[in-house]
Amino acid sequence: MGSNTEIRFRGFPVNLVGSLLQVGDAAPEFTSLVGLEQITLAKTPSKPRLFSVIPSLDAGVCNMQVHRFNDELVKLGDSAAGYLFSLDLPFAQKRFCIAEKIHSVIPVSDCYNRSFGAAYAVLLEGLPMPLLTRAVFVLDSHGIIRHVEYVEELANQPDYEQALTVLKSLI
Repeated sequence: MGSNTEIRFRGFPVNLVGSLLQVGDAAPEFTSLVGLEQITLAKTPSKPRLFSVIPSLDAGVCNMQVHRFNDELVKLGDSAAGYLFSLDLPFAQKRFCIAEKIHSVIPVSDCYNRSFGAAYAVLLEGLPMPLLTRAVFVLDSHGIIRHVEYVEELANQPDYEQALTVLKSLI
């Protein structure tokens, strides 16, 4: 997406909080929630990681994104780790994952303090309620960003193949 921090929500421009991350950047630290437990970048395993970011579990495109990355991560077994970031409450994330049989992507709620949203420049500003934008990050085992995509229109899906190609190349 380049260095422009403007994306579109239903065709209307909105801005992201923070500076866009780029390939080669060290992944920033964050503090979010998995269930009611805090998770940080340092607590994620030192192996290739996929961070899938969505606005809400209740949106159809978000549902497709969660399922696609979950299905692909199942095939990779323990060689990579997958995380799903949203501002949904941990309880809603748990219900969703149980109902939708999501087992290979760990749901992470950034509702605690929105530190992931700010650090990764995925927190939308100027909306009536806080949301994270749609994005995908792939980190190598050392925490260096090897792929980043900020989807320019929230209604669009990310480039799954590009993210998965990079993730698989790190295994």
